[in-house]
Amino acid sequence: MAVLVSPDNPAMMPIIQAMELTAKSLNLALQQFPVRGPTEFDGAFSAMTKTHVDAVAITDEPMFQANVGVLAGLAMKKRLPSAGFKEFAEAGGLLGYGVDILGLFRRAAYFVDRILKGVPPADLPVERPTKFELVINLKTANQIGLIIPPTVLARADRVIK
Repeated sequence: MAVLVSPDNPAMMPIIQAMELTAKSLNLALQQFPVRGPTEFDGAFSAMTKTHVDAVAITDEPMFQANVGVLAGLAMKKRLPSAGFKEFAEAGGLLGYGVDILGLFRRAAYFVDRILKGVPPADLPVERPTKFELVINLKTANQIGLIIPPTVLARADRVIK
């Protein structure tokens, strides 16, 4: 299993550590492919195919979010099953799982309104996302020759055909 990482983002370390623990518990080898900018994406994906990884995970990192279409296209070009954040599947990646970003922004407006009305920020509750979505891009699966079992498709919140 490959994971694309941005070594310049310190927030990536706990995410990668959690992925390594999970991979180990599943008897999977996790290979990191560091990139410092979009010009290194193609080289990283070429290295993935040379090392014969079976799939690639794209983390929810700002540089990757900004280049989601490029990353999804490279995964498809290299015929690598890919998983990432929800928008990744919407851009052509195979699987996406994540929060409803627009819903979070709408919720942020509530907090801005409360603060502007004089509520001290320390008095506002901390909230976590409660809605997560699994998006499967069946079109991509067909293009890379992958069959998604019906039981997995049934669990998806959205299937892109």
